[in-house]
Amino acid sequence: MAERFTKSMARNMYMGGSLFFILIFIGLTLDTVRQLPERDNRENLTESVAHGKKLWEDNNCVGCHSLMGEGAYFAPELGNVFYRRGGEESFKVFFKSWMNAQPLGIEGRRAMPQFNLNDEDLEALADFLEYAAKINTNDWPPNIEG
Repeated sequence: MAERFTKSMARNMYMGGSLFFILIFIGLTLDTVRQLPERDNRENLTESVAHGKKLWEDNNCVGCHSLMGEGAYFAPELGNVFYRRGGEESFKVFFKSWMNAQPLGIEGRRAMPQFNLNDEDLEALADFLEYAAKINTNDWPPNIEG
């Protein structure tokens, strides 16, 4: 080994390291692209789900809630609320009742506003939350209460 670190040695290390990490990046990208079709939930994407997503955005639900870890942490995570509140059997009944009962008016507790959504809108928003809950997120969030 040379006693002195030359410019050409530094350049070769830089180029070799850059190439190595570019190849790693490309490999991880290709692996992700290969896995995505197996993980999506497109077969459940309906007009009602799309309408629910639009309601989610129009009412700025992400301003208080998080969905799969994205959003504000003022109110509960809603990525798995479908499973937390009854799943197929009772989620929609719970969700509609909960939304219609807002604000609860419990002193010292954060208050959710009343959005005055009709039954069709509540059904669509519930469908969107069900759709989001059924996306394969590699078990994220790690606990059922979000």
